[in-house]
Amino acid sequence: MAPSLLGGFTKSLAMTVLSEIGDKTFFAAAILAMRYPRKLVLAGCLTSLTVMTALSVSLGWVAPNLISRKWTHHVTTLLFFVFGILSLWEGFKEDGDSEELAEVEAELDANFKSNKAESKSKSKANDDKKKQKRPFVLQFFSPIFIKAFSITFFGEWGDKSQIATIGLAADENPFGVVLGGVLAQALCTTAAVMGGKSLASQISEKMVGLSSGVLFLLFGIMSYLSGPEGEL
Repeated sequence: MAPSLLGGFTKSLAMTVLSEIGDKTFFAAAILAMRYPRKLVLAGCLTSLTVMTALSVSLGWVAPNLISRKWTHHVTTLLFFVFGILSLWEGFKEDGDSEELAEVEAELDANFKSNKAESKSKSKANDDKKKQKRPFVLQFFSPIFIKAFSITFFGEWGDKSQIATIGLAADENPFGVVLGGVLAQALCTTAAVMGGKSLASQISEKMVGLSSGVLFLLFGIMSYLSGPEGEL
């Protein structure tokens, strides 16, 4: 029996929401939205996360064609248990303070100040002239859009949620995983951009870690009990 669309969608939606809330890219989107136009920040972050989700699911979809589905299923099950234990461990270690928010804010502050110093050295006339000469594509993909895209993309690359998405796509319906992942990313990123730092500071990293740990372990148990596709 083929993996169901609904199963892939619901698992991907739940996993991505709990993985992304309180994540580094979530805090980055909230802080960027305080300093730059929200529409550009939201567009850059969402585009980046959509591309990342599509790439991750593509890798997961290809995996069963390279090695047997039985082995990809076992690897996915193992990843769920490992990430569950790691998330619980990180949750128990958290003291309640949003250390990651402060860390991301400090990094972006340093970057923002350096960019501000550079921009002051340029005259408004030169800026207007450059804007007029800028090709149409670069006018659409403004420096703010590119900045939001790149910060989100490289912040998400190799992250726990990306690896989990690859594993989920290898074991579930890839189309369902894409839909659930993109919807979850859209919800989390929109909340971060609209809520800003005030919302981000209210998030308990401890509770997010514990909740995502429990969810990963639950998925691991479900995956273990279901067995590889086609296996009774």
